[in-house]
Amino acid sequence: MAGPTTAERGDRQQESSGPPSARGLRRRRLRALAVLAVLVILLGAGGTWALYGSHWLRVGHVSVSGTRVLTPAEVREAAAVPLGAPMISVGTDTIEARLRRKLPRIDTVDVVRAWPHGIGLKVVERTPVLLVRKGGDFVEVDDDGVRFATVPDAPRGVPMLELSVSRTGPGAASFRRFGTDRLVVEAVRVAGDLPAAVARGTRAVQVRSYDAISLALADGRTVAWGSGENGRAKARALTALMKAAPGARHFDVSVPTAPASSAS
Repeated sequence: MAGPTTAERGDRQQESSGPPSARGLRRRRLRALAVLAVLVILLGAGGTWALYGSHWLRVGHVSVSGTRVLTPAEVREAAAVPLGAPMISVGTDTIEARLRRKLPRIDTVDVVRAWPHGIGLKVVERTPVLLVRKGGDFVEVDDDGVRFATVPDAPRGVPMLELSVSRTGPGAASFRRFGTDRLVVEAVRVAGDLPAAVARGTRAVQVRSYDAISLALADGRTVAWGSGENGRAKARALTALMKAAPGARHFDVSVPTAPASSAS
């Protein structure tokens, strides 16, 4: 039996290996993929070196904004941002926690990277709404009831908190039920609900029990406020009452639907 002819053998060889144009296209694709892979590796290595190894993206300065009582120098010192460290390695959450721990006056702080060389510290300080006397100093209390700082001089326009809760007698039950911390929070709540004009003229917020909170105004007038509940209604009632009875020395808005005033 005769074997395959030379033409038949050539046809089979061409069928098995494919057209020359297809083989060339595959080789070009493989070369392109190899080049792309090398570029990706080089870019990744270069980016890592730029972020961690080069001197281009390192911490050069720390800026502070938003301070009122604190100084920028105090904030920078407490933040302890490592100058010269790679920007990418600075732990913003760690710095924030450190600032809040070292400087309780700080309510919130936003630590941001200002590329290529800066770290920004945007601070919001706590604002005192009440003061507690401690020896010859004053403890500042914010609107969350947090005692955050002790200062030698009382800030102007901030009323004193006077706690005179008895652990025996009529006030004992209130003290056992609520405790000092809750009563401080209620006093803060009252201070926050005061009409602006009254707040400016309030010398002290006096707390005898949960239901017996009163105001001592700077001009000698007094206000029986009651509990911290229904604060907005009490504020409206007090404003109306003071306009209706400008000569009164005592006001009672503990029941805001039935406010009362008297000359003594």
